Amino acid sequence: MNIDGTHVRQLTHELGYDGGPFFSYNGKKIVYRAEHPTTPKEIADYKELLSRGLIRPGNLELWVMDADGRHKHQVTHNGAANFAPFWHPDGKRIIFASNVADPNNPRNFDLYIINEDGSGLDRITYHPDFDGFPMFSSDGKRLVWASNRNGKAPHETNIFIADWAE
Repeated sequence: MNIDGTHVRQLTHELGYDGGPFFSYNGKKIVYRAEHPTTPKEIADYKELLSRGLIRPGNLELWVMDADGRHKHQVTHNGAANFAPFWHPDGKRIIFASNVADPNNPRNFDLYIINEDGSGLDRITYHPDFDGFPMFSSDGKRLVWASNRNGKAPHETNIFIADWAE
């Protein structure tokens, strides 16, 4: 939509859940998470939940599209819960949170970075609890994220900032 709220236009039309979008720094692309049911059982489950205003996100994959909704392509193909994608200022890489290392533990999310084409997956954090919601400073020199590490109470979330070194 325009900045004044006019000319709203839907960019995704696939059956399923799409969310958490972020524009690239140059404004030309959008990264987001999505789960699109494909089997009859998955589709029926999705529609039944949706009729009650609910969703059950599970295997969330990362997708990228042009800012106008064209040229969609899937970035991750790991069957995990990948979320909170955010562009690196170089416009080529995406940082995100995922439970790909331990998909059966609902609290064990770590940070990963991947090239837009899906290659070059690198794990950034190795904490046994939650790390998520990463964002880079606009110059790419700092990384900020939320984590349950160093909490004084169970599931307490703290904010961390680190220098980003290549």
